[in-house]
Amino acid sequence: MTLIKSISGIRGTIGGPVGDGLNPLDIVRFTAAYATQIKATKQSSSTKIVVGRDARISGEMVNQLVIGTLLGMGFDVVNIGLATTPTTELAVTMEEAAGGIILTASHNPKQWNALKLLNERGEFLNALEGENVLKIAAEESFIFSDVDELGKLTEDFTYTQKHIDSVLALDLVDVQAIKDADFSVAIDCVNSVGGIAIPALLDALGVKKIEKLFCEPNGHFPHNPEPLPEHLTEISDLLKQRRADVGFVVDPDVDRLAIICEDGTMFGEEYTLVSIADYVLQHTPGNTVSNLSSTRALRDVTNKYGCTYTAAAVGEVNVVTAMKATNAVIGGEGNGGVIYPASHYGRDSLVGIGLFLTLMAKSKLSVSALRKTYPEYYISKNKIQLTPDIDVDAVLKVVKASYQQYEVNDIDGVKIDFPTGWVHLRKSNTEPIIRIYSEAGSPEQAEAFAQAMIEEIKRIANI
Repeated sequence: MTLIKSISGIRGTIGGPVGDGLNPLDIVRFTAAYATQIKATKQSSSTKIVVGRDARISGEMVNQLVIGTLLGMGFDVVNIGLATTPTTELAVTMEEAAGGIILTASHNPKQWNALKLLNERGEFLNALEGENVLKIAAEESFIFSDVDELGKLTEDFTYTQKHIDSVLALDLVDVQAIKDADFSVAIDCVNSVGGIAIPALLDALGVKKIEKLFCEPNGHFPHNPEPLPEHLTEISDLLKQRRADVGFVVDPDVDRLAIICEDGTMFGEEYTLVSIADYVLQHTPGNTVSNLSSTRALRDVTNKYGCTYTAAAVGEVNVVTAMKATNAVIGGEGNGGVIYPASHYGRDSLVGIGLFLTLMAKSKLSVSALRKTYPEYYISKNKIQLTPDIDVDAVLKVVKASYQQYEVNDIDGVKIDFPTGWVHLRKSNTEPIIRIYSEAGSPEQAEAFAQAMIEEIKRIANI
C-alpha cells in the first residue's frame, strides 16, 4: 500500500493500515487539516466548500468521508457529484466558496484515489499552504465543531452543464463554425467522468457524429488511464476503421487532453498546448508559459507572433503563478494540460476541445496536416540512480557551472538550452535519482543529449 503526501494533495492506494494507504482514518485527518488551513487563510466570509469526484470505484466511500468531515469542521458543503477537475474548479468560483476538494487520483490506476485541494479562487494550494496542511495533519491540531455549529449539505449536479455553457461562451470558441464543419469525432473517456462531460460538450458544439469508447463512468478503467500512445491502441484503430476526423482522449479527471490524427497516429501530447496556443495567439497575441520540461515548440510559436515565452518550474501551481506574473494569454504543460485564463486558471480538456475544434474548422486542415505546420521536436525521458551518500544538489551545481556558456535555468533543477535542443535535470524528492529530460529535432539527437549528460553525471559523482 502507498500513501503520498505532497503540497498538491494527498494520494494513495485504497486500504491497508493507518498511514500506509488512503484509508478512512487518513482521509478524515487530511480533510480536517485542510479545513483548518482554509479557516485560517480564507479572505472571504464564505463557509462553503465544493466537493466533486471522478468515477473511481472508491469515489463514493471517499466522498462520504470527506463531506462528513467538512460538515464536522463547521463548513457548508456543496456536493456537485461526478464532475471533472476543471468543473470543480469553476464551481468554487461560481459558488463564491472558500475552497474545494476534488476526489481524483488523476491518471493513476483504479486502486488509487486522492484529495486535490483548492483555494477560494478554485486553484491549487501553493507550496506554503500545502506544507501547512501536512503539518496540521501530522500534529492533528484541528478542532471539530459543536453540534450547533455543524455545517449544512446541499447538492447541485448542474455544474457539468454550467461548465459546458462557459466553454460555449468563450470568444474564441466558434460553435457555428464547428457545426458547419460536420466533424466526426472519436473519444476515449476511460470509463470516468469524461464519459459524462465530453459527449455532452460535443453535442452542445453541434457535433453529430460521435464514436464513443469507454464512456461508462463506472471506474473500471479498460486500459492504463494515463493518455500515452502505448495505452491508446483502441482509439487509434477506431479512427482508422471509422474514418473519424479527430480523436480526443482524456484522463479520469479530464484535465489532460491527448489528440489523435484522422489516420490513427498520435498528434502528440506536447502539441496539444502548442496547437491551441497557436490559435489563441493568432487572435489575441500575448505571452505564454509552460514548464521547463515541455517542448520548445511553444516558445517557437510564441516568438512567431512577436510575443514572449516564459518557462516555469514543473507543477501546475508554478505554471499558473508564472502566467499571472507575465499576464499570459495561454499556458499549460506538455502533458496535454491547457490553461486558458479567459476561462479559468486550471488545466481544462473541455476548453481545449472547444478551441481545437474551432482551429480545425477555421484552418480547414486535417489533423495530421495541421500537425505538420508546427516545429518538429522529440523528447527523451531517462533517469540515473545514484547511491544515497551522493549529494545530488552538489552534482547539479557542478553541472550548472560546466555549461555556463549556454542558457541555463536553475529554478527547478538545472535546464541547459543548447542551440539544437535542451536537457533538463531534476532530482527526486524521495530517492537519490536524477530525472533527465531532453529534446531535439530527432529522437536520436534527444537520446544522445541524455546519454552524454548521464556520462557527465557519472564522472562528477565518481560512479
